[in-house]
Amino acid sequence: MSRALRPIRDLSCLCRRLAKSHAIINSCSYKTWDESEESIYTEDHAQLMRSLRKIIDKDINPFVDAWEEKKEFPAHTVFKILGNAGFLGVNKPVAYGGLGLDYSYSVAVNEELGSILCGSIPMAIGVQVDMATPALAKFGSHELKEKFLAPSIRGDYVACLGVSETGSGSDVASIKTRAQTDGDDLIINGEKMWITNAAQADWMCMIATTNDKAVHSSKSLICVPMDLPGITIANRIDKIGMHSSDTSRVTFDDVRVPRSNIIGEEGAGFMYQMIQFQEERLFSGATALKLLQRAIDSTIDYARNRQIFGGSVLDHQSVHFRMAELQTEVEMLRSMVYRVVGLYIKGHDVTPLASMVKLKAGRLGREITDACLQYWGGMGFSSESIISRLYRDSRLISIGGGADEVMLSILCKYMGTLPKLKRKND
Repeated sequence: MSRALRPIRDLSCLCRRLAKSHAIINSCSYKTWDESEESIYTEDHAQLMRSLRKIIDKDINPFVDAWEEKKEFPAHTVFKILGNAGFLGVNKPVAYGGLGLDYSYSVAVNEELGSILCGSIPMAIGVQVDMATPALAKFGSHELKEKFLAPSIRGDYVACLGVSETGSGSDVASIKTRAQTDGDDLIINGEKMWITNAAQADWMCMIATTNDKAVHSSKSLICVPMDLPGITIANRIDKIGMHSSDTSRVTFDDVRVPRSNIIGEEGAGFMYQMIQFQEERLFSGATALKLLQRAIDSTIDYARNRQIFGGSVLDHQSVHFRMAELQTEVEMLRSMVYRVVGLYIKGHDVTPLASMVKLKAGRLGREITDACLQYWGGMGFSSESIISRLYRDSRLISIGGGADEVMLSILCKYMGTLPKLKRKND
């Protein structure tokens, strides 16, 4: 055969291979490749995820329905199981019981946490691992790490994060809780609202005003034991979703803690919290991936078996085309999560990109679960269906850890399009 005809033969072989692949695709449902083939994951990441999935399947998922109905789960029991297996300190220092791995391994764990059949428990774990302890691990003293970080990594302690207040949820700069210096102590007065893990927490990573300097230099992060006199945990807040996580208002009335409980430098708490937010927002994106995938997969299964007008719901072009669109959105979110994590572990400030991840995850949490619930019909409006739980739980993604509008404001600030506020005397 002449050299000129060889490309034609090669093309013919390629077409036959593609035709064979197409036949295989047509015979099965959508399935992604193994985690170790993704851009930021290796076989070590995949093995870590498989190990966590075994724990989830054995010690968590069989009990989720009962915990959701009871509207609480045993945080100390679950956290101790995870702590014993090393999953509460994947990227934390080895000196304090962590595995000392880079943040991509923590993201792999967060992604697998999305296999839990509710949003409450992943959120509670995320509060401990990616919201209450990152600043302590990076900036805290050895003594604070020994006292609060090490037992949190072991699963002996449950942590909560005290940022939001009734009048200042996403606006961290406007918090009113104050920690006044009194000799070697701080005396804390104020209130924190919507605190996840509050009723079961052993300590709180709290942000409070500690001086009268400019607003961004007056805040400190403080480790506050939750059993101190003057701390009152109000009744649990009844939420529309995330039922098994405890969420409460916490008040502080002349609560005394040592000044040495301040994480890092006094007055640097606002900056530390902004850094801490990067991991919180990446957590939101990573854990959303399998939640959103479950919404799509369960809807495809239900629509395939639900008959209407002489055929299955899934047979209608508007339905299977919509599922394809939603799957595309999930893969776009996945790609962005991995890209941002890749930059983060190289030391880049990924604040704008992490904000985009958080924004997109929240928007998709609403769009995908709402679209899927529609195809379940009346069953989708029933509390007993998985899609209704996903619909309720995913709504929080657009609110917690900074609302969509806050993410947009951050992006506009980086883009140079955010209007400057006029001063009162202008």
